Amino acid sequence: MLETKDLTFQYPGGKPFSFPSFSLGKGDQAIVRGKSGSGKTTLLHLTAGILKPSGGRVVISGTSIHDLSAAETDRFRGRHIGLIFQQHHFIHSLNMEENLLLAQSLPGNPTDRRVISGLLTELDISMLARKKPSVLSQGELQRFSVARAMINQPVIILADEPTSSLDDENCSRFTRLLLEISGRHATTLLIATHDNRLSKEFSTVIDL
Repeated sequence: MLETKDLTFQYPGGKPFSFPSFSLGKGDQAIVRGKSGSGKTTLLHLTAGILKPSGGRVVISGTSIHDLSAAETDRFRGRHIGLIFQQHHFIHSLNMEENLLLAQSLPGNPTDRRVISGLLTELDISMLARKKPSVLSQGELQRFSVARAMINQPVIILADEPTSSLDDENCSRFTRLLLEISGRHATTLLIATHDNRLSKEFSTVIDL
């Protein structure tokens, strides 16, 4: 499902990164753990095809993603990878349903309000579909971020420091939500974090 092999990367003028090779199967759940500056976000961006490695490869569902053209990589990412960022990045002039319709259509998929409705019901936020991002709480926006990540039925979800700003109760609640929804859909889950509170929730930990 997901395999990385001998990944290396260097930002211009920066220090080189070398990452451990790992593989995750369908429905596996893991965290990449490391202190600030260890390259966690860089590894996630390499895995998503946002960055190209200096060496090594990333294979997702049999596709070596860095062999694709830029346009092919964007389409592949939109159709097979769900992303959850530290910032939510919703378009504030659109309501939440419209934001999700846009996320469906960007990789060239047909829009389907029934899929959106089902996900929002599963996440218990269907009553907020016509609200705009500015009126929602942090917790509600996080649930919509999960919905957006799941909207195109990805094979893998990549989450970058999703609990860094949460207190203990909300951290636990959001982590359980990610584990439960990825488990129900048999979606591989990989979280980059320096939050040691997550370690006890995952049997697979990749240390940087």
